[in-house]
Amino acid sequence: MEENTENRKKRDFFKRHPFLGAVMLSEALGVLPALIIQVGSIGMRIAKGWSLGEIASELIGGILSGMTIYGGFMILPIVLTGTEIYLLITGRKDQKLHQKGRVLDIACVVLGIFYSLIYLGTFEGVMFGEDWQEQLVNSQTHTPIYTRSQLTVAVIALIAVIGYFVVNYISLNKMPPLLLVLGMAAMYLGTIESIVWGIQVFRGEVFECYLLLVPLNCLMLTARTVGYKMWEWRRMVETEGSRWEQDRSGKGIFYACNHFLARSERWPLAAFLLMWPLLGILIGILFLFGQKPDAVIKAFTETSDWTLSQRVAPQNIYYDEHYLCTVAAGGHEKIVKPGRLGVRHGHQVIVNRQLCVANAFEQVLEERLPRLHKRVRHFYDTYGFPAAKLIRSRYTADVIYFLMKPLEWLFLIVLYLTDVNPEDRIAVQYTGKSLKDFE
Repeated sequence: MEENTENRKKRDFFKRHPFLGAVMLSEALGVLPALIIQVGSIGMRIAKGWSLGEIASELIGGILSGMTIYGGFMILPIVLTGTEIYLLITGRKDQKLHQKGRVLDIACVVLGIFYSLIYLGTFEGVMFGEDWQEQLVNSQTHTPIYTRSQLTVAVIALIAVIGYFVVNYISLNKMPPLLLVLGMAAMYLGTIESIVWGIQVFRGEVFECYLLLVPLNCLMLTARTVGYKMWEWRRMVETEGSRWEQDRSGKGIFYACNHFLARSERWPLAAFLLMWPLLGILIGILFLFGQKPDAVIKAFTETSDWTLSQRVAPQNIYYDEHYLCTVAAGGHEKIVKPGRLGVRHGHQVIVNRQLCVANAFEQVLEERLPRLHKRVRHFYDTYGFPAAKLIRSRYTADVIYFLMKPLEWLFLIVLYLTDVNPEDRIAVQYTGKSLKDFE
């Protein structure tokens, strides 16, 4: 009996706080894989002579990181989607559950967009500000939404959000059916846009299935909202009667529309039909702000690298994560002055004079002072490579180029003081050949 009461309390808590319950469940599930990994490595730590305090500290840290990484990023999106499915099944005829689910709806959309952008930017190397005609480097990927159409996409998403709040937060007693259906039509637009987004970014990889959770949740919350409002309207008509059915003395197109919408089973079709003129009005307004009428289509087709893309981007340039290679390839041409393509570690790289001078100086240092060269090389590998990853813009590369100028002059002085043919040595850098090949 006590056990049944305890289970009932848990179910009631999840009904009263679906979002909080989903977060707590995700964090609890996230502990399990982290705990298994940490417990499995205890024996190795004991063998290395770790103290109990160090082991306990590492164990706690691993569990907390597991709650954040596994629970917060990998498990939470799935649990939130499962909760949305539960609400779709049970919440369409439950006023309290539907109202509690509105917090979950907002969290699913906001977190879903946030997680999607993190995934695309981190693991797919997406450059959201670079269109298909821009030449990227290494594993970078062009934006999945055409930059000149991003305003159109953003406005449609904003209208969908406004429609959601109108439908969910204005009482039916104070809202004409025409306004209600217009809000539903706006939600339809947002849902269709999210589905097209999901098709665009999903390319068949296993982990890319996470990117499909956003359109799936948008589809479910729209279906649940429409179903609940239909049920709420029917219940209100049964208890109070419909003023649009009772009063037949009105005239005009708006009265006729409201009279037609007095029956809630007509709402889904009416919202679908109303969605198209709403889209046309939005396109007309956006045209005044410089957006083309076909911006909705071009947003996804005027791209490359993605499912709906119709363009072929220029091949990416590969450059090594070498510090000065990044500067030579990443800065503005008028400043860093890239001279030609070279070869480093079997890959093509863009080289300029500064890069060739620095590499020539390193050769001389390696030939004349090998021990010092090893120390300098170790320092450069330790701090140069991480620093290169921070160079994310052309302006940053330009600044590094100017900061390296004094060292470039110093390297030139050393070369001219120690080498018989310094310019020849500089010229053969990154060609795959050395001066010995010409002797």
